Order: sequence, then structure tokens, then C-alpha cells
Amino acid sequence: MTSSSAPQDPTPEAAKAPKDPWGLPDVSGLVVGVLGGTGEQGRGLAYRFARAGQKVIIGSRSADRARDAAAELGHGVEGADNAETARRSDVVIVAVPWDGHAKTLESLREELAGKLVVDCVNPLGFDKKGAYALKPEEGSAAEQAAALLPDSRVTAAFHHLSAVLLQDTSLDEIDTDVMVLGEERADVETVQALAGRIAGMRGVFAGRLRNAHQVESLVANLISVNRRYKAHAGLRVTDI
Repeated sequence: MTSSSAPQDPTPEAAKAPKDPWGLPDVSGLVVGVLGGTGEQGRGLAYRFARAGQKVIIGSRSADRARDAAAELGHGVEGADNAETARRSDVVIVAVPWDGHAKTLESLREELAGKLVVDCVNPLGFDKKGAYALKPEEGSAAEQAAALLPDSRVTAAFHHLSAVLLQDTSLDEIDTDVMVLGEERADVETVQALAGRIAGMRGVFAGRLRNAHQVESLVANLISVNRRYKAHAGLRVTDI
């Protein structure tokens, strides 16, 4: 008797080749929005992505301010208010000051629903001894974002990048790795691929969002490094 059932894959699951961790998706067609795009970090990220050929919209509470900043950046960057930026973008980078983080995200919950959100905010305090890490009630800025945006896919990345280097038009490459954290592999790989669009950068998976606090906190150490050595230090992960 001939069976009508579908043929079975004869290859045992354990024998199948593991997925290549560097097999990342093509993200060249995604629109990248940057909330806080008129700040130093936001402007730098917007410039680098646009220079790499990505479509970029920078957002601000003031649409006019965002448009002025976009005109200065060139490379086809557009400016809009935060809500329009969120609506028009496929991936939204949150680069707002820590003290406005929660309020900004709460106000954009509807516009960010269904979006891939990349939080790069570092909760820091400063006193006469220098920078030090703050620990939000949720555990990290990224976890706060996830709590405030239940209908968004939240990841964390781009914490350790120098705004000075990002905005330096004389630099063709930035020699650094980007630690990427998130809950879903596909989302993490999208952000890794975006990081790789910037010449010299590489996106590296660094765990789930519960590990975001120490990644955010490390910026306080880098600030100390930079002050001592008059540098713009970044990170490289070895042996991968």
C-alpha cells in the first residue's frame, strides 16, 4: 500500500549544520528612525547610517529643530517630530537623555507598536569623582523600554560609541564592536546587520535584555578611560 503522508526529512536534527552566527539579513532597505536625533549621539548615529546608504529620519520634540539638524547632516537624512519619525520607520533607535527616557517612550507607545526598537540609552550619574552607573527599577534602560512598550520588539545596542568619532566626517571607518542584546534571534540579527552597515563596526550578540545593565554601565568605565588617556575608547571582542 502506498502511503499518502508527506516524505520525512531523513536527516536527524542533531546532524543538521548549526546556523552560521554571521549569516545576517540584508537590512539595506530598512528605514531607520532616531529618537533624540538632534543630540550628539543621535546625530552621530544618523550620520553614519545615512553615509552607509541607509534611509534615515531623525526625530525631536520640535519638528523644525529636527529638519534643521537633518539639513546639516545631509546624505538624504530627513527630520520630523518624534511621533512621525516612529510611524515612518522600520527600526527606531532610542537615543534620548536618560532623564527623558520613560516620558518619551510612554508618549510614543502607540506609534512604536509593532516596531523594532533599539535602546542605546545609558543611565548614568555624575559627581566630583566622575561618572557612575544608575540602576533603574526595571533593571536597565532597555528593560524599562520593554516594560513601557509591550507591543514593540525591544533590543539594546550602540551604547559604547563615541559621539565625537561618529560625527567626525574625516573618518571613513570606526574600529569597534557593538554589543547587541535582545529576546528574539531575528531581531538581534537585524540590529547586528545594521551595525555592520557602518564601516569598521561589527554587531555581536551579547545576551538577553536581562544582561543589559552591565552593558549600559560599562560606559561609566569608558568615560574614565577617555578622561585619563584623552581618547575615544571603544570595544573589541576577541576570538570570534
